[in-house]
Formats: sequence, structure tokens, C-alpha cells
Amino acid sequence: MAKKNTASARKQEKIPFPGGGTLNDRMVPPAGKQPAGRAAGGDPGETAEAGYYKLKLQAVDDLVNANEENSPPVPKQELRKYRSAAGWHLRDWIKAILLKYWFAGVICYFFIWGLSSYRLNQWDLIAILAIALGGATFLLTKNIYRFIARKEGDYDRWMMFPGKSLAFLLPDIVYALVLILCTMMTYNGINMLLTKPEADTAVLGVEPLLFALFVTLWDLLFLGIKRMMRKVVEDAKKKVASGG
Repeated sequence: MAKKNTASARKQEKIPFPGGGTLNDRMVPPAGKQPAGRAAGGDPGETAEAGYYKLKLQAVDDLVNANEENSPPVPKQELRKYRSAAGWHLRDWIKAILLKYWFAGVICYFFIWGLSSYRLNQWDLIAILAIALGGATFLLTKNIYRFIARKEGDYDRWMMFPGKSLAFLLPDIVYALVLILCTMMTYNGINMLLTKPEADTAVLGVEPLLFALFVTLWDLLFLGIKRMMRKVVEDAKKKVASGG
């Protein structure tokens, strides 16, 4: 049995390879070359693989700790190449307005049309609408804005109260009440202009599409006033700081 094993080993040593040499030659490293598994210039116990990954640790740390401050600016054209879907994309202001419009229409559909079979007092209906629209703004619209924002604060200018805490729920409801009242005033004003004095019914009825349009337009108007007032205050602070 021992003789057979010895003969087999000698036969394997003489197996030729395409590049020349035998199996025994391939197992012995050439002179002046480090054995496989030992990193050149490294510790005796350090393998080539360990040395390779040791060199890459700094690159991994840089990637993990990368943020907007320590990263070089990347052109928008370059970023477009790596988007999930190529083609036409909605601008941020279009997304913001569409979200406002859609939620206002949904509130009208479910609460004005949905409660039309109940004989509710007008002020009770306005209070329900304000709570529903304010709650939807706080729980849904603002959170969707934060979710689709590329960086934190991108959509803050589209919120009257950008705060995240529960304390901002009441301001959102009060602001929704103001929007509802302004919208009702718009309907009344248009009907006063279009309806004849002898007519008993209003020309313009409440429906989701036009209701959402009025709510969104009033919202954008108040947001514009807020932005303008903030700019005036900032300019006044700069003037005072510069001693002008």
C-alpha cells in the first residue's frame, strides 16, 4: 500500500501545466517572492488578505462618515445618471402644491359630501372640517414632505408651522380653521356676484375640486405673506447689525 502511494505522488509531481513546470514547482514559490498568504513587508503572522483589508479601512470610514459638509459638491447632471428612473421628474414646488390640493379635496369629499345627509349646523361642520384638515396636515402632509425631501428642511417653506412635536397640532387646526373660513367667504362672495336677487339657490355649489383649489390658493397666499414678513424682519436685523 505504501509503495502505491509513493508511486502516485511521484506521478502527480510530473503533471505538466500549460505555463510549464510541474505540480511540485507550482507549490514552491520562486526565489525572491513572498509565499502566498503572507503580506509583503508585513508582520510574519499577517496574511496578504488582512493587509488588503487594512488598507481599505480608511476608505470605508470616509464613506460611512460622509455628509454634506465633508463631501465635494456633485453636479446635478452627474446625480441624474444614478436616479432609479430616468426621464421627467416633478419639481418640488409642484409636489408640494399637489399634496395640499389633494388632501383638501379628500377632506371635502369625505366630510362635506359624506356628512351631507346629516343636518349639521354650519358652524359644527366648519369645526369638523378644521379638525380634519388640521389633523391631516399635521399627520400626513407634513410627514410626506419630510419623507420626500432630499435634505432636511427642503419643504419647510411649504408649511405654516414646520414643527414636529405634538404641540404644533393645535396651531395646524387653527390655521386650517382660517383657511376654511376664507374658503367659505370666497364661495359666498362669488355667489353674491353671480346669483340673482330673486333666486333661491346658489349658482356655485361646494364640490371637492373647486373647494381644494380655494383652500390651496388661500394657503399659498398666507405662506407668501409669512415669507415676505420674515424677509422684512431679517433685512431689518441686518440693517441694525450693520449700524445703518
